[in-house]
Amino acid sequence: MGERPAISPTRAENYAEWYQRVIRAADLAENAPVRGCMTIKPWGYAIWELIQSALDRMIKRTGHRNAYFPLLIPKSFLEREAAHVAGFAKECAVVTHTRLEQRDGVLRAAAPLEEPLVIRPTSEVLIGEAFSRWVRSHRDLPLLINQWANVLRWELRPRLFLRTAEFLWQEGHTAHATREEAEAEALRMLEVYRVLAEDFLAMPVVCGRKSAHERFPGAVETYSIEALMQDGKALQAGTSHFLGQNFSRACSIRFTAADGRENFAWTTSWGVSTRLIGGLIMVHSDDNGLVLPPRVAPLQVVILPILRGDGEKVLAAAERLRERLEGLRPWGQELRVEVDGRDLRGGEKNWEYVKKGVPIRVEIGPRDVEADQVTYARRDREGKWSLPVEDFLKNAVALLEEVQEELWQRALQLRRRATAPIGSPDELRAFFSAGNGFARTYFCEDEAVEKEFRETLGVTTRCFPLAEEAEEGPCFAHPDRPGRPALWARAY
Repeated sequence: MGERPAISPTRAENYAEWYQRVIRAADLAENAPVRGCMTIKPWGYAIWELIQSALDRMIKRTGHRNAYFPLLIPKSFLEREAAHVAGFAKECAVVTHTRLEQRDGVLRAAAPLEEPLVIRPTSEVLIGEAFSRWVRSHRDLPLLINQWANVLRWELRPRLFLRTAEFLWQEGHTAHATREEAEAEALRMLEVYRVLAEDFLAMPVVCGRKSAHERFPGAVETYSIEALMQDGKALQAGTSHFLGQNFSRACSIRFTAADGRENFAWTTSWGVSTRLIGGLIMVHSDDNGLVLPPRVAPLQVVILPILRGDGEKVLAAAERLRERLEGLRPWGQELRVEVDGRDLRGGEKNWEYVKKGVPIRVEIGPRDVEADQVTYARRDREGKWSLPVEDFLKNAVALLEEVQEELWQRALQLRRRATAPIGSPDELRAFFSAGNGFARTYFCEDEAVEKEFRETLGVTTRCFPLAEEAEEGPCFAHPDRPGRPALWARAY
């Protein structure tokens, strides 16, 4: 791909700026006129559609149905659950007037609303209000609903995909007859998110329980998937909340049980967002631009005809190859392939697809047509290789699977190298003074200890890993107390 990287500054020189440049070079998104908002461009939105479609299939397979709820929430609804409104108050955008009128050449808000409306930061109380009308009997449960929507949370320090005022997501909301059912639901959907992150995005994650400070406002327990970026910072890539009866009491979600008694339902909520694209960029991309796992690449193979000499013959060979590739089915779906026949210099076209992260680039020139072969390059490796056309067709699916696995293994090794066992507060300070990564400790969940490291080092407990929840050891901060395994990191 050449000696000089396409992205400047590089990751090593300025990681934050490198991230923004990758987005620009891959033509994923741009800042919108409203501060903190973004315009997602076609290539970026195509990635989101692939993530969305994969997750939507998994959500529906678990018995959930899609619905849609209003964007605007009466302020009084939010006030029903005290911890919830306190947690989101500073992030809310509020509509106070309706209708614009022109006065003296200036547009002015004309009529104040009787009650202010909040643009949804999340929908627990609004959907809870609907559930209170939909649920009457234990026969109505479980109620399993999902919606795909946008939300608005006023961000002070926005960054494309990672933190924007408006973003796209799905939010699942469920109601159950028993605590045990609801807790199992929250963990079941966390596992769905793990599969999405690891099998589709090739992004290793740790599934864990959040500390009380990191918990979703109004939840009894919050679970998350936590990923490690190339700069050693963590990204909370998805969350699932066991809400207990907090929201059902606030919204009056009641049902008559089989024994005739009236009970409050047990509820959950869970969501992932376009933040996953930010994680995808930071886990896999390099100093030449975006690197995409094939399962979420809008184009898995791009064919670049070299149009010199007998251009018509080369284009015809490229189209024949495209048609045959479209008949292949990696991961059970039609292979995504295009021919780029634009009249551009070969190097210019090639670099466009390097920066956009297309997993496999195929070149066909007059000599290739004569030899009945193709020359191809992989985005995850340096170099070019030539194969007879028939051999390439036989190996195309295996190549895509190999790229997917290579990216997974690379990200997994990065996380392993950046994870360290920590046995004391001094070790924790030394670890984060030297850089970033996952620090693993035993911890007794002392909130004062969390506060100290949050305020002095900018480090938080990311989660208590569920796979290790049976383990116990002396707390790193209070050796006389028992602790559970905890991961600490600086986070986005």
